[in-house]
Amino acid sequence: MIRSVVPVLTVVGFLLAFWYAAAVWLNAPWAYDKTTRSGEVLTTRTLIADTWSQEKPKLPAPHQVAGEIWDTTVEKKITSKRSLIYHSWVTLSATLLGFALGTGLGILLAVGIVFNRTMDMSVMPWVIASQTIPILAIAPMIIVVLNAVGISGLLPKAMISMYLSFFPVVVGMVKGLRSPDAMQLDQMRTWHASKAQTFWKLRLPASMPYFFTSLKIGMAASLVGAIVGELPTGAVAGLGARLLAGSYYGQTIQIWSALIMAAALAAALVGIIGIVQRITLKRMGMA
Repeated sequence: MIRSVVPVLTVVGFLLAFWYAAAVWLNAPWAYDKTTRSGEVLTTRTLIADTWSQEKPKLPAPHQVAGEIWDTTVEKKITSKRSLIYHSWVTLSATLLGFALGTGLGILLAVGIVFNRTMDMSVMPWVIASQTIPILAIAPMIIVVLNAVGISGLLPKAMISMYLSFFPVVVGMVKGLRSPDAMQLDQMRTWHASKAQTFWKLRLPASMPYFFTSLKIGMAASLVGAIVGELPTGAVAGLGARLLAGSYYGQTIQIWSALIMAAALAAALVGIIGIVQRITLKRMGMA
């Protein structure tokens, strides 16, 4: 246990030290400017103290971000519009819906690609090409089109999440469904197994490791899609809205707290998928 924790703590410690040093470097010009105008002498100690406590720093110190997160989670009611938990729930709702839609679409496309040569030759290139379009360019188009037909709120953001999350599921499932070797497929034919039996008894179980790996990538991509979907709408709720509000008013501490919260949310969701993966693969005798 200790051996596994020490490397992680070492990396975290190094990152925090680098973060604090970067905060001093980036925030120093403002500190020097203030002392020049006031005629005071700026020592190394006062420089560090100033760069780690500015109200609107270029790069907030870790303890400033931690304090903002504490203030907007523990000390605020969940229903408050200033609560990060409230904004996280708004983003999480779109993330989970988009992830579910993307996973379903990805599985259906993967099954069609594996079992239908026409789909393999025609659909797969378009699936790959779809990911070359920048999401920042297509997100406003999706929102405008859906709003034009009377669809607003959660679904447009979920559609953007689906757009990002379905691709890794397609690729992972296609790879997984094709992972059984020729000998295993010949064995199924020897037993006169139908395509459906081959799918349920061989291809689908063999695809599970690939499937869960693609789900982890898809979940992270879905969260990114939900946040991006909040940006062009001028949303008033969600982590994307917190990022927008912070950028409008130069509140870098608020921006970083929203970013850290998004990272923690993604880590938690991916961790849940990892737990389900271990349980599932263990029951299948693959762990």
